[in-house]
Amino acid sequence: MIGYLKGKVKDLTPEYALLEVNGVGYEVVCSGAAFSRLSGVRAGEDGEVYTYLQVKEDGVALFGFVDLREKELFLKLTSVQGVGAKLAIAVLSSMRPEEVSEAIAAADAKRLSAVKGLGKKTADRIILELHGKISADELLGESKGAIPVKAVSGEDDDAVAALMGLGFTRQESARAVERARAAGAKTVEDVLALALRGM
Repeated sequence: MIGYLKGKVKDLTPEYALLEVNGVGYEVVCSGAAFSRLSGVRAGEDGEVYTYLQVKEDGVALFGFVDLREKELFLKLTSVQGVGAKLAIAVLSSMRPEEVSEAIAAADAKRLSAVKGLGKKTADRIILELHGKISADELLGESKGAIPVKAVSGEDDDAVAALMGLGFTRQESARAVERARAAGAKTVEDVLALALRGM
């Protein structure tokens, strides 16, 4: 399994990036973020991508991602029936990982189906199969070194959505709900009251 590549960026096309690693050229179908990072590599410097090697009867393909979080989301998307690797890459090229995760958590099929090639039925299936499997880190787009946030689910989702409706970011809302729970709030109403006091 090829999980990571670092080498010279020999060519960039709309279809793939060509990375030369130890004299071998690898064609990598990249997400939007990975493609953008590789296109910004200066002459003489190495580009890097996390990769997933797909082996099928009709051939082998290598897919590239900007980080492991994006790769994990790709694998979750491709676990859904009807979502192939190319469609998953299209999703990650149209939306940031945290936007995809947020759309799934909020059951926003309209937002997902705005991706070219992704119909409403498939968007509904993605939400059905992945809802509840999205972590707080994916929702908040947190990077390594950031303070972890416990996953929000069930009633906490409603409280987070209510706070976001008041203009707070998802990260601010999730942390406020977590603090309210830690302070002993039991019901959604109590959570919201305590969360707003701490905002």
